[in-house]
Amino acid sequence: MNAGDTAWVLISAALVLLMSPGLAIFYGGMTRVKSMLNMMMMSFGALAIVGVLWITVGYSMSFGPDAFGGLVGNPFQLFGLHGLLSTGTDLPLVGTVPELAFVGFQGVFATVTVALISGAIADRAKFGSWMVFAALWAVLVYFPVAHWVFDGKKAADGTFVGGWLNHLGLIDFAGGTAVEVNAGAAGLALALVLGKRLGFGKDPNHRPHSLPLVMLGCGLLWFGWFGFNAGSALGANGEAAFAWINTLVAPCAAVLSWLVVEKFRDGHATSFGAASGAVAGLVAITPSCASLSPLWSIVLGLVAGAVCALAVGLKYRFGYDDSLDVVGVHLVGGIVGTLFIGLAASPGAPVPGQGLFYGGGFDLLGKQALGTGAVLGYSFAVALAIGLAVKATLGFRVSKDVEEAGVDLAIHAETAYHSDAEAGRAFHPLGTKAGGGARPAPIEPRGESVREPELVTAGSAATVSP
Repeated sequence: MNAGDTAWVLISAALVLLMSPGLAIFYGGMTRVKSMLNMMMMSFGALAIVGVLWITVGYSMSFGPDAFGGLVGNPFQLFGLHGLLSTGTDLPLVGTVPELAFVGFQGVFATVTVALISGAIADRAKFGSWMVFAALWAVLVYFPVAHWVFDGKKAADGTFVGGWLNHLGLIDFAGGTAVEVNAGAAGLALALVLGKRLGFGKDPNHRPHSLPLVMLGCGLLWFGWFGFNAGSALGANGEAAFAWINTLVAPCAAVLSWLVVEKFRDGHATSFGAASGAVAGLVAITPSCASLSPLWSIVLGLVAGAVCALAVGLKYRFGYDDSLDVVGVHLVGGIVGTLFIGLAASPGAPVPGQGLFYGGGFDLLGKQALGTGAVLGYSFAVALAIGLAVKATLGFRVSKDVEEAGVDLAIHAETAYHSDAEAGRAFHPLGTKAGGGARPAPIEPRGESVREPELVTAGSAATVSP
């Protein structure tokens, strides 16, 4: 065990964990104000339920002993992390770090991947139905696909016993297929299951309600993404530094190209476009951050920013309502980043490959395309089946009245913002306004109705009779 490598992996895991609340803020700012809390709760709900599943069966299914010819790990072999909990001389290692650190790092990958899907169904989904979908999709899709892509171990006799795409030679350093394409395809399936929002394409109120929150959420995502990509080196080493540099420069280039497209297409370069461009660049560099030179990473960022800026408009052309552009940014960006490896992967990179531009022909590009297509098709098909099953049994979409009124109040009995009067009652039950005046009534216990205060005039000042 190497202490420096272990510290870096644990810090990286914490950075990736921050991406879930960062995503909640990013998505929350993009929705209507009356649906903001529901949107944020879907991210936190995914974090909670997938975290539990990961420790019980998820890690075993993703990285346990292979059970079905590279399709999935044995869910019972490492159930509850059995056999990994030693801290003594027999401490299991992955490379130079304790396997428990690797468990934690990969676990937060799983939580944020599931949360990404929720952006496709903003403003209209039942929270309970989403939680059921999240659990089923994690078990049936994410855990097996993580095994396909990330598990690359060998048996004692030298035979390969990991995932089939890893064995094939797919290069996906940090999750372009397992995370981005996987979540994007599932988001498309759910958007089709739930149908369009009321007023889709016509209602101007479907625009982001808080661009400052969008920008803040983007900043938190970018910050966490350094753990996502550079942490995948599983060590404080040159490979991590290489991935870190590319995780900086590709999103920078993507912001520029997205803004250029916006300027020529719409006449304005917007803050929303800058945030979207940064995320598009981060998505694209995720699989390739250890295989491209920094100059090729800039090219990839420019391509991804422009392509994703154009792709977000496909939902209007084809009539599917991907509320927060999970398809246009994560699915399309993941495809672009994964295929670009087949073109520009360098033999001298930390994770070497010989792309088409380096004389490698179409061999690597074909493997990248096969891996992308397999994950996309599998995730879409299973997500569609799960979504239809949940819709038929529990119902997935809220009623028309609830959607019009806002899902926050109907489902969670909360609102994101309050008027001054409401804020006074909620947070200052015993205080008085400066200069005298009415004192708000005390808050009654949760679950009991709160009466409106009755104003009683006494002399020249108004007091409140609860």
